[in-house]
Amino acid sequence: MISELSNPSVCMRDPQRVQEILQCMLKAGSNTLQVISDFDMTLTRFAFNGKRCPTCHNILDNSKLISQECKGKLKDLLNTYYPIEIDSSRSIAEKLPLMVEWWTKAHELLVQQKIRKDLLATVVRESDAKLREGYQLFFSHLHQHSIPLLIFSAGIGDILEEVIHQAGVFHPNVKVFSNYMDFDQAGVLRAFKGELIHIYNKREGALLNTGHFQELRARPNVLLLGDSLGDLTMADGVHDMENVLKIGFLIDKVEERKQSYLDSYDIVLVKDETLDVANAVLLYLTGNK
Repeated sequence: MISELSNPSVCMRDPQRVQEILQCMLKAGSNTLQVISDFDMTLTRFAFNGKRCPTCHNILDNSKLISQECKGKLKDLLNTYYPIEIDSSRSIAEKLPLMVEWWTKAHELLVQQKIRKDLLATVVRESDAKLREGYQLFFSHLHQHSIPLLIFSAGIGDILEEVIHQAGVFHPNVKVFSNYMDFDQAGVLRAFKGELIHIYNKREGALLNTGHFQELRARPNVLLLGDSLGDLTMADGVHDMENVLKIGFLIDKVEERKQSYLDSYDIVLVKDETLDVANAVLLYLTGNK
């Protein structure tokens, strides 16, 4: 039905099941659809021209707003906790407290840097952050068809929004759930707001925001995009869900993680830096194909 699903990067455990979900969603109509997505390495690229692209945290970590000493400490945290995050031999329950530890320590270090709000736009502009190829079509198509895009991110909401703004695609149908900075009256970072969102508690993030999902009750069909197993629970706040099609991006440590991704996602995209498959699915579901 969708030619892009035969791309070499596409792996499916059960292609028949994928076709069935797509047919059910098509029949229900695009006005019953919502898209729930992760941000870092899902809507953004993992690498470009052989060089790693930064996550929201990396954009800050690598910037001139952070002292060399702080950069060193943040790097040590990454080297300690990232291998745990992607270790397929550990359970999510085991990883949970360690992820909280990582994010909390990183946020404390950032607060000590007295970051100024008015410099964030420059930092994003000077970074190597890149949305995936095909992002213009993705964002504009959702906007044209009034399909809500909910972004759940363990990153930094202020940076994430700036990336989308600078790309010119922050449309009114986009809603972000992330870790937002709290600035004092002088515009200096003093804390992070609200509950911490990290890679393995997006379900809590979803459930805490049930009020928002309540508004979307008439949209029980979900296209979910993620790049980690922690992203699979982002749609848990959706009421009376009828169908969910889960697309997972797998770029790092492919061989050791491939099976767990195939067991969890309906479609796994291996070493694919584009939004081609997501766009093809959206065009199909909105009757453009």
